[in-house]
This record gives sequence, structure tokens and C-alpha cells, in this order.
Amino acid sequence: MTTPSMRWLSVLSVFLFTARGDRAPAPTTPSGSSSFLAGTWQGTVTIQVNAGVPDAPFTTSGSTAWTFDVVPQTNLQTFRASIHSENAWLPVDTIGTTALSPTNAPPTQISTQGDYRSPRGCQGTFGSFGTADATHIDADFKGADCTLVTFTGRVTLTKQ
Repeated sequence: MTTPSMRWLSVLSVFLFTARGDRAPAPTTPSGSSSFLAGTWQGTVTIQVNAGVPDAPFTTSGSTAWTFDVVPQTNLQTFRASIHSENAWLPVDTIGTTALSPTNAPPTQISTQGDYRSPRGCQGTFGSFGTADATHIDADFKGADCTLVTFTGRVTLTKQ
């Protein structure tokens, strides 16, 4: 004969067994889509120092690699950009912040800004604005270096 307390104990043991049963472990990181921008992009950065100033240096071009990492909880629209430049005038490694707008899907506008330790002994700043599609970025590249030195140029990148 089954008593009410035995039935309760039976229900409780089934519940406990199910609760610790063979379920998949809980995810440790949020799931979701990855951005088309995430990963490494390589290309060229071209720079003209003090454009329009008499005796301005010649335009220089060099290879560059930008690696974009999504900033969590930003709707895949904000990124940490690790930038490596081998341009003769701007041979730097730095970190910038990148935003996609108005959407996180290509084609869309892309902007990046940041600062860097200049090879000329100061803290420089840069900014870039352009267009990103699924495999190509084309953007301007502007900034300020040591005392009254400015530069303009372009960065073109292809997804690797």
C-alpha cells in the first residue's frame, strides 16, 4: 500500500533525478551570430603628411593589417581594432575603436578612431571613415602627429 508521503517522496526523487540528469551543460558564453567584420583584414595605408604645405614629404604607402573583435552587447556594431601599420612614415601597432552604422550588415558605414605612440616621440591621434562590405573596406585615414603635423590618406582592406 502506498501512502501519501511515499508518493511525495517518489515524486521528489524523480524531480531530483531529472534535475541532475543527462542534460547538456549550460553555455559558458553567449551564443549569437558573428559579424562579417570580425577577424583579420589586410591591405594598404597611404599617407600624405602636411598636404598642401610647401615642401611636404612625398606620399607613402605600406601594408597594414587590422583585426576586429566584437565588443559584447553592442548589437555587433562596436569593435576593438588591433592595427599594425608598416607604412614608412607610420610604423605602429595600436588599438582603436570601430563602429558600424546605421546597421551591422554589409554594406554599411565604418568609422575607427584611436591614438598611437608616434615614432617621432609624441602621442598621435587618428580617425577613419568609409564603407565596409562583406570582403572590402575603403576609408579615409586622417590624423595629427607631433607639433602641428597632420596627415591624410586612405586605407583599403580585404578580408582574409
